[in-house]
This record gives sequence, C-alpha cells and structure tokens, in this order.
Amino acid sequence: MSEDVKQIGQRLKGLREALDMTPEDFANSCNISPVEYLKYESGDKDLTISVLKGIASVHNVDVSVLMFDDEPRMSSYFLTRKGKGLAVNRVADYSYQTLAGGFNNRKAEIFEVTVEPKGEDVEIHHSTHTGQEFNLILEGRMLLQINGKDLILEEGDSIYFDSGLPHGMKALDEKKVRFLVVVL
Repeated sequence: MSEDVKQIGQRLKGLREALDMTPEDFANSCNISPVEYLKYESGDKDLTISVLKGIASVHNVDVSVLMFDDEPRMSSYFLTRKGKGLAVNRVADYSYQTLAGGFNNRKAEIFEVTVEPKGEDVEIHHSTHTGQEFNLILEGRMLLQINGKDLILEEGDSIYFDSGLPHGMKALDEKKVRFLVVVL
C-alpha cells in the first residue's frame, strides 16, 4: 500500500487510542469487522471515502483530519488556489486533492482526482459507498463502469450517479485523466 494509506491508518489508530477504545470496540462502533478495521489501521487495506466518512461521522471528526491530517478552520468560505489542495495518493492509480478540506461542517466532499493510464488490459477496481457522486471531466477521457455498464466520458462531460452501485474508472488513450468529484 502507499505511504498515504499507511498514514491514514496511523491517524485512525491515533483517534482510536485518543478515545481509549480497543480495536474491536472501535471497529464495532463503525460497523466494520475487527479484522477489516485492523487492516485499515495497519495501512494494509485502502479505505473508501464512504468508510472514512462513516468513521468521521460516528466519532465526530472531520474527514479531512483522517484523510489529510488537516483540521478544517473556515466556516464562511474556504479558498483553494490552483494546485494547492491537500493531496493524497490512496492507491497507486489515483491521486486525490481536496478542494474544500478546510471548511467546517461540509455537506459534500470535493476532490480533483487524477488517474494515470495503466494500459487497456488493466482490470478496473470497483467500489461502492453510500450517497451520490458527481464527476466532471476536466482533462482526458475515461471509461467509467457503473453497475456493469460501460460509459466513456470526455472533457466537459459530467455524470451524477448513485454511488451505492459498484463503480470504477480508468484513463483511456494512454493519457492521464483529471476530473472533479463531489461526494454527497
């Protein structure tokens, strides 16, 4: 796993220890199996945005604290300059940059995501999480699979979908793809 995933795991462990909870109690409080939770905490398994949001909600911390080790500070507005959002590479293929991480009590998680090309034969990793998701392609082309359906999105295209359906993507044309993601 990437160094960023290991750091998220360390922050989870720090939160759990600060709450003086055993791994089993912490996992159960978040409706996660203790075995799976320990994989997250050790950095051996990547967490979805949904899992992070669930943990953050249950324990009254901001997702940014877990994901980026950054405490939100603003309550009227939060400005992110081009290329200056906090970044994390959760998996080798995807890089996330938060665009609203410093705003308190956000209703949505907003990211700029970059997916590097890995070849046409690479299997797509699918995920599911509660809520809804909006994607807007900023650069490149990508294949988005939602619940078994293949969709090609090009620069300027957008899609809004139920993120509880299995979904995954990959860059096309051997070029990176950058897109805006809003998770509600």
